Amino acid sequence: MSTTPTESHSLPSLSVQLFSVRDQLAADRDATLDRLAGIGFRHVEPFGLGAPDRSAADRMAQVRGLRRSLDAAGLTAPTVHAGLPRDLSELAAECEVLGADTVLVPHPHLVAGFDEDAFNDPDKLDAFADTLCEAAHELSGHGLQLGYHNHWFEWTPLPDGTPAWDRFWTRADDRLVAELDVYWAVAAGADPASVLAQLGTRTVAVHLKDGPAQRDLPQTPIGTGKVDPSTALRHAPAGIRWHVTEIDTTDHDPYDLLTHNARTLVRRGLSGWGL
Repeated sequence: MSTTPTESHSLPSLSVQLFSVRDQLAADRDATLDRLAGIGFRHVEPFGLGAPDRSAADRMAQVRGLRRSLDAAGLTAPTVHAGLPRDLSELAAECEVLGADTVLVPHPHLVAGFDEDAFNDPDKLDAFADTLCEAAHELSGHGLQLGYHNHWFEWTPLPDGTPAWDRFWTRADDRLVAELDVYWAVAAGADPASVLAQLGTRTVAVHLKDGPAQRDLPQTPIGTGKVDPSTALRHAPAGIRWHVTEIDTTDHDPYDLLTHNARTLVRRGLSGWGL
């Protein structure tokens, strides 16, 4: 484990989305998690829970193995990216094994009956928001909060000119929380600071990275691209618990890039390593 000192508890805690090191995880999960812990991370954000294309037994076996590896590395998984299986108690059981309290849906296709085109059609969009809110209500009975994680397509203009993002969050009630991916908001042409102000206390986590803010182009170290986390976060509403570092694609070594980004956020006084 890293001996990096713990920063102020008032700062959001750093985490790392495990999708950033998906190839390394597939090759050697224990070594990958040990490497992340050595960088200084204490928390991670797994993906793949609740996947509707995998059986509950298969998902549970994977989660139990992950929990053993996390424990060995001294890491926790307070937030997860997940789909919504038809039986939400299955997802709740997976989260209980991991010790997670927040579930984040990262794409409409992970909810039965929906896909990216949900953000092109007002009726589909309303149905998607309603479905997530109903699931949030059910999962709250298991001690979990449910949220949505954006990409870029959520800001597609609807036929009346309204950004789909605005209609979605107007339709959704307060049971649904948000994880704002600052990078993809910029790629969509949105101002992250304004979006965070719009969401207010709904936002429990943000994803932070930098680069050209264009689809399919490699991401780069924070401070070298078009995304400025400092501007977005300096006046962010209270209540954000997690600053999640992530890499979608890059030409850099992922460990080096994650190290740079995490330490930059700490050095700027935006994030703490957490307990």
